[in-house]
Amino acid sequence: MELKQIRTLLEISHSEEIMRRYFVVNGYDGALTMLGLIMGFYVSDSVDLAVVITSCLAAALALGMSGISSAYISEAAERRRILEQLEGAMVTSLDESHHARAVIWIPWLVALVNGIAPLLIALIIIIPLWLARSGVVLVFGPLLSAMVVALVIVFLLGVFLGRVGGTFWLWSGLQSLAVAFVTVGLIYLVG
Repeated sequence: MELKQIRTLLEISHSEEIMRRYFVVNGYDGALTMLGLIMGFYVSDSVDLAVVITSCLAAALALGMSGISSAYISEAAERRRILEQLEGAMVTSLDESHHARAVIWIPWLVALVNGIAPLLIALIIIIPLWLARSGVVLVFGPLLSAMVVALVIVFLLGVFLGRVGGTFWLWSGLQSLAVAFVTVGLIYLVG
């Protein structure tokens, strides 16, 4: 499928907003999950870095698979329902239309965005862990460095939402960061 056809399907199905929302929501989930997991290791007794990396990778893959499968199932059902309603209103089959193609392709596109967002963000967050495992000396150490990366990403996602929603970007970024700090604080109290 060509990029122009994909753009047409996104426009007629109004899916760009859905994909943007899914990217931010699941990206935020990925960032907070990694932050929580790494914070859990941080407050625990000494843990082998290989165990931390493996655990973070497993969680990232699970978030990605969950995002892809859940979004595909729900989007496919919604798209079929919308097509049936449109066919009922028009009293004709739309099997050869862009709307019918959107029923097939849009759930896959939305599912990929939904699954790739937390996976990609999680992989970015654990880069300091890989660097430390490879022998690179980090100023704050691997776990704190990874947590800083997670906090920066959470802030940037908040900034992005602020710009999308037309609110003050700094305020939106700080609100997202506040949630991350509450999460870290709760984990610290539990640990």
